[in-house]
Amino acid sequence: MNDLINWIVDPLEFAFMQRALLVAVVCGIACAVLSCWLTLLGWSLMGDAVSHAVLPGVVLSYVVGAPFAIGAFIFGSAAVFLVGGLSRTSRIKEDAAIGIVFTGLFALGLVLVSVIRSEIDLFHILFGNVLGVSDSDIRQVVIIGAVVTAVLLFKRRDLVLYAFDATHAHAIGISPRRLEMLLLGALALTVIVALQAVGIVLVVAMLITPGATAYLLTDRFDRMIAIAVAVSVLSCVIGTYASFHLDASTGGSIVCALTAQFVLAYLFGPQGVLRRGSSGRGAAPSEPTEPVTAS
Repeated sequence: MNDLINWIVDPLEFAFMQRALLVAVVCGIACAVLSCWLTLLGWSLMGDAVSHAVLPGVVLSYVVGAPFAIGAFIFGSAAVFLVGGLSRTSRIKEDAAIGIVFTGLFALGLVLVSVIRSEIDLFHILFGNVLGVSDSDIRQVVIIGAVVTAVLLFKRRDLVLYAFDATHAHAIGISPRRLEMLLLGALALTVIVALQAVGIVLVVAMLITPGATAYLLTDRFDRMIAIAVAVSVLSCVIGTYASFHLDASTGGSIVCALTAQFVLAYLFGPQGVLRRGSSGRGAAPSEPTEPVTAS
């Protein structure tokens, strides 16, 4: 028991661990809330596209000395518009457009890193550096994470209706297009938050795995959000501690903890394969028990 207490308490003596835990938890909450809608809407590829497309913006921001959040948001938003433009103005389907845009912008970022003379650490950009966050990074993460989470929860009922029945949402005066843009904007901002913790390569896991895990454990959307947040925060804390004690990648440790919880839910959850056999699928989460109305 003493060893466990020391395992938990000893790292907290270091200021960088306190900062890392704060950033990781804020990141985990914001990503978990958004991941529920990304899972229901089938937007995992869009999350992957935005997370990779921000690399050129991050590099250019470092070069000009601007906050990297500005460049990341510009290029993340540009990726969303490019995907939509390609799929609407050509015969290219959305999944192909996503692949073209995110690989093209990600490759541009790699070229910029290799060509521009700077002190940019590509490893930290790709895989995160939560143990090295500064005070300004913390303020940025907390503010953006709090704003994104608050907006998503405030518009929760409209977004739930949009996810389950966009036609009905339009019929009662809710604009599906505006809600789609709201989610895409939240996605771009959440990617910026998650970059601090897990980096560009692993951010898609933070955006998808918590919601997917909760999806396997409940058929109620409100519970899905609560479970996703719990899963994400727990993984962030365990992963950060594990990286400290094992001297391992923090982002990788967090994602491993997320994946482990998903595997447990897949195997032993209410609809787990070991509980119901190898056939059949669980039902999709139903709408909340309270009526879904416009905010």
